[in-house]
Amino acid sequence: MKIAYSFLTRIFLLSLILFIIFTANCLPTQAAGIDLYVKRYLRVREPIALELDAQGNTKKFSPLELSDGKRYFEDSCINCHVGGSTLPNPLESLALDTLKGANPPRDNINALVSYMRQPMTYDGSEETFWCREITPNILSQQQIENLAAFVLTAAKKAPG
Repeated sequence: MKIAYSFLTRIFLLSLILFIIFTANCLPTQAAGIDLYVKRYLRVREPIALELDAQGNTKKFSPLELSDGKRYFEDSCINCHVGGSTLPNPLESLALDTLKGANPPRDNINALVSYMRQPMTYDGSEETFWCREITPNILSQQQIENLAAFVLTAAKKAPG
């Protein structure tokens, strides 16, 4: 009986050690709230400056803010924008060249936020109901800027 108890104690301790090692390896990223996609694929590990407006002003976004933006993208946009394409019209992807080609261009934070607040067709001629309008009661100004920052950062990395 004593041998069985000793064996079970060792198994329990080994399991506990493995659990601690596993969670210790996962905690730094999770504790910081930085999404692995942002860290590994977008390779953002420190704040980056993104174009805020057409005049060339910039604003810095941290990896945590981009991670929040990714989460907002998953909550609000991913149903129609899987892998950077656009479900209603696959020719209008989230690639940076496509965003630049829109009228008005959607290639900076303020322009993309304006589009998300009041979606217009690609040529800018009328409102579109294909894209969900993100009102301030859905996402605050900072939240929607984080979303736009994530989209623009991913657009620079992926061709579309």
